[in-house]
Amino acid sequence: MTNDNNKRSAFVVSPDWLEQHLDDPKIKIVDAAWYLPAQKRDPKAEYEAAHIPGAVFFDQDAIADQASGLPHTLPSAEAFAEAVGAMGIGENDTIVVYDGPGIFTAPRVWWIFRIMGAKNVFVLDGGMDGWKAEGRPTTAEIPRPAPRSFHAGFDAKAVTSFERMKDTVENRLAQVADARSAGRFRGEEPEPRAGMRSGHMPGARSLPSGVFSERGKLKDLDTLRQIFANAGIDLTKPVVTTCGSGVTAAIITLALQSLGHTDNTLYDGSWSEWGGRPDTPVAIGRE
Repeated sequence: MTNDNNKRSAFVVSPDWLEQHLDDPKIKIVDAAWYLPAQKRDPKAEYEAAHIPGAVFFDQDAIADQASGLPHTLPSAEAFAEAVGAMGIGENDTIVVYDGPGIFTAPRVWWIFRIMGAKNVFVLDGGMDGWKAEGRPTTAEIPRPAPRSFHAGFDAKAVTSFERMKDTVENRLAQVADARSAGRFRGEEPEPRAGMRSGHMPGARSLPSGVFSERGKLKDLDTLRQIFANAGIDLTKPVVTTCGSGVTAAIITLALQSLGHTDNTLYDGSWSEWGGRPDTPVAIGRE
């Protein structure tokens, strides 16, 4: 359904495929665009101006645990179910998630839907930027779907807590794959959020999120496998993914799962939590 051949991720759909299925009522399309302030893009305004026909907007800052003190952390299963049910989405729907540039913030929402119990969730290759560049249909009409019941089944094992992350780092319980830029990982670039130390968790490996895609499209499986090998990640062993605030870590998760690696979790607090605390070990440099 989703691939040109078996060398592409089973979790990614092409723009051609989605355009051919725009009128299929079983397919729910989700705009999951989100940007850092430095990118100077307003995802909600862009959605209201032009989106893929039928797409609903998933606000990653609103559908989150507002009491955590950290940016867009996971909401409760109940809050998630209420929010996406209001969007007309059920757990048995086929869900296609996209963002602006492609393979940027959509994987985070792909991951959330999956750990909340949805089984058929995919990411759109190329994102909205690619969709528009190819002259595909867009609309400013905001859909008003009938509410549905989303029966959430939260998979707590897919998420690493702070305490678990601390134990993992101290006792090398799993490989840690960090999606932040190489400069932030090495402590050579400042963190975008105030009050955070620079560097990385001891033992972590640098896997900048941008290496997994080209022109907004996820790279083929052989290339993904080589990226992990080059970073020193053993795909036969467990992996914890992390980033600045838990968003782009899901790009690594998408790549891992595309390769059939299932023994992976995502550290939701990520560097916003780890680097913002005074009691966590921080390494500087390449390793």
